[in-house]
Amino acid sequence: MRQFNFHIPTLDMVMKRPLNFISITGADFIVRSAYQMGKTPLLPIFAMTLGATDAFLGFIVSVSTLTGMVLKPGIGILSDRWGRRWWLIAGTIFFAGMPFLYRFVHTPAELFGIRIIHGLATAIYGPVTLAFVAEGVKERLAEKLGWFGMARSAGYIVGPAAAGWLLATGVSPVTVFTIIGLFSCLAFVPILLLSEPAPRVKAIRPPIGQQIVHALKSGTHTPSVWLSGGLEATVFVALYAVKAFLPIYALSTGISVALVGAFFSVQEGVHMVLKPVGGRIGDRLGYFGAICLGMVLAGIALPLITLTHGILGLMALAVLIGAAQALIFPSTVALVSTQISALHIGAGMGLIGTLKNAGKVAGPILGGFLIHWLNFSPMFWAMGLLLLLGAGVIGCWGQRRQVPIQR
Repeated sequence: MRQFNFHIPTLDMVMKRPLNFISITGADFIVRSAYQMGKTPLLPIFAMTLGATDAFLGFIVSVSTLTGMVLKPGIGILSDRWGRRWWLIAGTIFFAGMPFLYRFVHTPAELFGIRIIHGLATAIYGPVTLAFVAEGVKERLAEKLGWFGMARSAGYIVGPAAAGWLLATGVSPVTVFTIIGLFSCLAFVPILLLSEPAPRVKAIRPPIGQQIVHALKSGTHTPSVWLSGGLEATVFVALYAVKAFLPIYALSTGISVALVGAFFSVQEGVHMVLKPVGGRIGDRLGYFGAICLGMVLAGIALPLITLTHGILGLMALAVLIGAAQALIFPSTVALVSTQISALHIGAGMGLIGTLKNAGKVAGPILGGFLIHWLNFSPMFWAMGLLLLLGAGVIGCWGQRRQVPIQR
């Protein structure tokens, strides 16, 4: 019988990691924090000062996600060919340079255009950073992806808080964008310290067109890419539908909006803190098992939101959903990186990134249709059922396939 020596990862374990891992994690935290400063609550406020209508405001906020959805696979493929480091430098240039251009934006249409270009930054960083980490890690892959994801999640907390504080102190939106650009420049320090990870296998590079075709074939013919990307998309459909409509549901049922804000803060905080633990569970007990458990927890928690109105009950559900996310996301990425060809890791990360972004876009749309046809409560129950169906799929798949649980 196999004996597991399971333990919770500690900060000492992280500090012993190679310089590459520390540098890429630090750079991602810096640019993600800065980028999130420019999204919430800054971007809607800035767009309104330019005269954007409510409908066009939605396009402005979402267009950068659409940029990533379209371009991530291609960028991942090119990073497989030309290396990760130069692409990370290019992504950092977009993160650091674009915020300075917001000062020259005077119309909603110009803002829409600059958001398309700004979206290139996340389109590059998304697949390339994950491929960089996966390529440089030799063991405990999901756990290390959890540590990396923990830093990224911290940016989602730090960024909006910093932007809100600057706006509250009277700093103009345009000046905040300039501060974002200056802060993003700090990421060049860890990025320039990176060394290109040694490839897992050496191969002669084919013509670029041929490589693109081979990469797309490898990605689309690798079942774990569709499985992991589809599961991530399913989770984000549910979570983003809840994120979009829980505040409105709260108002209709008399729940305090402040309590809703606390719900999302606790959810993201738990998700951030437990990511390394969730990844460790995936490494030790299997990626399929960790993903299935996480989807079951989230699938149970979402419908219970409609039955719970007290602060303790809602906070407990926020903790449950955050823990579910921590179990799912490190293992989905680790699963792809261990199953796809070593020559096409970037392509695989780009493909699952596209599917994930599609879930983010589709979630609020699907949630809106369900609320229109049914109501709020059936929408939450439908999203929970969707996650439970996903858990059933991953459970059946995992029983038929053996995937390495330790690298």
